[in-house]
Amino acid sequence: MPQRGADTYARAVKLCIWLLITLIHFQAAIIHALPNDRDQPIHLTADKALRDEKNGVTIYTGNVQMKQGSMELEAETLTIYHTSDDPSEIVAEGKPAKMRQQPELDKGVVHAHADVIKYFKNEDRVHLQTNAHIEQDGSVVEGDSIDYLMKKQLITAQSDQTRTGNKVVVVIPPRVQDTEDKQAPEEQPSVKMPDPPVIEQLDESGSGRTTSE
Repeated sequence: MPQRGADTYARAVKLCIWLLITLIHFQAAIIHALPNDRDQPIHLTADKALRDEKNGVTIYTGNVQMKQGSMELEAETLTIYHTSDDPSEIVAEGKPAKMRQQPELDKGVVHAHADVIKYFKNEDRVHLQTNAHIEQDGSVVEGDSIDYLMKKQLITAQSDQTRTGNKVVVVIPPRVQDTEDKQAPEEQPSVKMPDPPVIEQLDESGSGRTTSE
């Protein structure tokens, strides 16, 4: 084979290898990336719907179900506020209203419920109000008010300080070690605690303190 032909062939082989590597990385990124929920279309079903075009409000009532990407809401009443075609705030009310959302493909589904769930779309923030409860992979946080930052996966919980003895409740489940790390059958099996979720509890002054139990 002439030298020029050999050089051309070598360049073609290198180009194919580079394209193959790029394709593999691109596919891996697709597998591990979860589309941003707020960029997905909203699908809604309800018994009734009322749209107030003048005030930019749409109210859905009766067995309301909303889905946007991996996020799902269930409520008796759902109100969407929109100054444009794109909604800025969604308020779900029920006894309780319920929410499900998967932050990442390799993360467990977040389950939450409260009497009122407010979703601030532009902030990627969910506010749970009254009888608030949120859990993921067995870890539970309960309080009178909970803020969940979806992108950062940060939970801020607050109790009602006007009620004596009212506290934020946090439950962190034990995690049993892998089978290869187990001790002999007659011994007590060892238990490994998982890394606690990032939780910030607000005191009466409004300042926050981070707790990890």
